[in-house]
Amino acid sequence: MNDIPNELNTEHQVRNQLRKKLRRQRTKRLITTFVILALIVFGLYVYTFYKENNRFPWAEVKEQVSSVKEVEAKVYENVFSTTIDLSGYVEPIEIQKVILRAAGAVTDVFVKEGDQVKKGDVLIALDNTSQLYEVANLQAELERIQLTGSERELELTELRLKSAMNRLDYTKAIANFDGVVAEVNVSVGDYFDAGSSAMTIIDRSRLKATVEIDEIDMQYVKLGQKATLYFDSYPDSSLEGELTYIPMLGRYTNQGIGVMDVELTISDPPTSIAPGYTFEGSITSEGETKLVLLPQSAVTTSRGSSSVTKKLADGSTVKVTVAVKYLGEGISQLLSGDLKVGDTVVIRRTDTTAGAFAAMSGGAGGGPGMRVF
Repeated sequence: MNDIPNELNTEHQVRNQLRKKLRRQRTKRLITTFVILALIVFGLYVYTFYKENNRFPWAEVKEQVSSVKEVEAKVYENVFSTTIDLSGYVEPIEIQKVILRAAGAVTDVFVKEGDQVKKGDVLIALDNTSQLYEVANLQAELERIQLTGSERELELTELRLKSAMNRLDYTKAIANFDGVVAEVNVSVGDYFDAGSSAMTIIDRSRLKATVEIDEIDMQYVKLGQKATLYFDSYPDSSLEGELTYIPMLGRYTNQGIGVMDVELTISDPPTSIAPGYTFEGSITSEGETKLVLLPQSAVTTSRGSSSVTKKLADGSTVKVTVAVKYLGEGISQLLSGDLKVGDTVVIRRTDTTAGAFAAMSGGAGGGPGMRVF
């Protein structure tokens, strides 16, 4: 009987110990969670503070000092020729897509790819039996009407005969110019419908290329101007092209730029230059242009008016109103204003960083020097 109370006491003690152990574990987890949350909050605070102030919260605050630097630059003159870059591909000066104007079976193909042809040469012939019969029949009818018919019947029959002879001519395909057969898509026995393309003739005695020129550069372009062209298939030298056509109308590109599609012609090209080959090249304007230039950083613009600070011989300065055109790469062209070649202009730049303070006080780690034009 005494064993039962002892067993109950022992079970009670085990449960108490288990509860204490669970409480300790929960306490440890809570403390660990609080520490991790505190570290996350502190890290976010430090990151935000550094991003806004460019320093850590415990770092010493450095006073920012404004540093105004003045650099002198000369107004100068440059002489140059305008060069317009070109690119494109060449094509024959003339191309004839040989179109069959009648329907029928092909009875003769008189040329093959690569053959030279002359203007007026017969290239292809179709079965013309029905056309020959129609012409012969109308000729016989015309002879009869000339003897017994009226003047009106005679006129109508002559017109019908002329139309029949045209249809007979349509059974032949003719070369429109001197050239070479570039492609043949027909064989004897083939049946073609009227309007079908059967052959291609090209004139390779000259080549042409259509190139795109920006509206800004068109002021330097004129008919007869020479272009220097370079082909990968002709590495030994360049070829000369001539500007032979300027259209009356320009066009507007998807990039919002006005352009002209002008035409270049290459006379007597080498056989290594085939239609479809690409090139790079340029057109150089005749004569030289003199420009008065100054650094764009010397120009101050306010309310649509531009000015520069000009340094006089006695060391004083004066503000001069100017008109300039920005040319790129930090350089502007002087269009008007009381400036001439050799005058000195002052460029003022302001730094409001701790680096400026370090540079002024002679501290280490100063920034790079200022570029002088």
